[in-house]
Parts: sequence; C-alpha cells; structure tokens
Amino acid sequence: MSNSADSPGTGSTGSGTGRRPRPVRVLTAAVFALAGLIFFTSFDTAKGTDIRQDGSLLKLSDLIQQRSRKNKGLDESNAALRESVESLAKSDAGTSKAQDRELSGLESSAGTQPLTGHGLSVTLNDAPPNATAKLPGYPAPQPDYLVIHQQDLQAVVNALWQGGATGVKVMDQRLISTSAVRCVGNTLILQGRVYSPPYKITAVGDPGRLQQALAASKAIQTYMVYVNVYGLGWKVTDDGTVTLPGYSGTVDLHYAKPVQ
Repeated sequence: MSNSADSPGTGSTGSGTGRRPRPVRVLTAAVFALAGLIFFTSFDTAKGTDIRQDGSLLKLSDLIQQRSRKNKGLDESNAALRESVESLAKSDAGTSKAQDRELSGLESSAGTQPLTGHGLSVTLNDAPPNATAKLPGYPAPQPDYLVIHQQDLQAVVNALWQGGATGVKVMDQRLISTSAVRCVGNTLILQGRVYSPPYKITAVGDPGRLQQALAASKAIQTYMVYVNVYGLGWKVTDDGTVTLPGYSGTVDLHYAKPVQ
C-alpha cells in the first residue's frame, strides 16, 4: 500500500517526488533565459557603443553617391592616361601620316575625342510635387505622372540622333555606341555615375534639323501632353558654338559566359 504522500490528488506537501512542474512556470523560465541571452548578445556586439546610432551606418544613398564620385575620378584618371598613350603613339615614327589620319577619324567617329560645333540643348525636369491637372478632362496626377522616366530621356537622345547629331552629351558625359541611358525610379544611372533631375542633353548638329526631329518624335509628343497638363519640365535652347568632351570611360566589351 502507498502512503498518502505518494497518492495523487492529496494536499500533502511532503517530498513532492510525484509532482509535475507547471507549464506556466516552465514558459516563464524560458522567457527570462531568452531575454538574458539577448541582453548578453547586444552587449557583446555594442562593446560599449550605441548600436542604434545612425551615424555608424552607411545609408544606401550615401554609398551610391560615394561610388559615383569614385567612378568620376577613375574616368578622369583614365582620360589622362589615354591622352598620354595617344601622345606617345603620335610621336612614334612607325606609322605613316595616312595611318595617323585614319586613326584620328576613327577616334572622332567613336566619340573619344572632343567635338566642337553648333549645339542644341534639351532640359527635362520633374513637375512640382503639388501639381494638378491644368486642363479640363484630365485625371488628377498620379506620382508616376510627375517624374522623368527612362523612356523620356531615351526619346530625346534618339530624336537628336535621328536629326543628324554628330555628337550627344547627357549631363557631363559624352555618349558612344555602347552607352545605355537607364533610370532607377527618377534617378539616372549613366556609365557608372548617378544623376538627379533636371537632366540636360546637348547635341552638336544642324539646329534646324534637330528641332524638327524633336517635334516629329511620337514619344516626345506624348511627353509634351504631360508638360502641358501636369507641368513636367521641357526647355530647348540654342547654345551656339559648344565643345562636347570626348568619352573618357572604358571601351572594353564584356559578355556573359555560360557556367561550366
């Protein structure tokens, strides 16, 4: 026979060998243990510093601007080295004058040399953030209606080429055959550098033909609707004689390769 201390359901406070720990108490102990682990990990990570301080964290926008400035510096360094190489090549007596002229013509066509001529500039800008529809029959503007998009910049560049431009510059960079005008949101990323609106595009060519090409572009005609209704920025200026810089970036082509 068992004694009363071993019988279930009794109120005995004996040795308690038959009692089970309550689930609530187990859960409470686990929570305190987890909290202690978190406090210790936080202390070990902080090492006496404020880990919530924003100044210790590099924001993505800051990183992008930093890389953009670095790329600009590398472009300038590359341009200086290229000029040095070209100077040495021209002083080499191993090439004929005809070959030098041919090389100079190829460099001009490639856009790696400065180009002087009559310039026409187009400036695109975002609409005011509080813009409303200026003409009846149009809906209230969505955020997408009020910013410059990639297709808007591409439309202007393509129209200028169509108008016979001999050279085109976007912001402070010369475009070549491999240049790609890309936007992330309303931020322009061109040849490794980042720009914000307003965006200025300058072309060298016959100003009359360039103006006609801009007016004839279907994509620009659509853009002009948003200019007139919602206030997107559009400005065309005759710059007279201008000099476009030569392209100073790399001209190496890179291709994807299949994984072996």
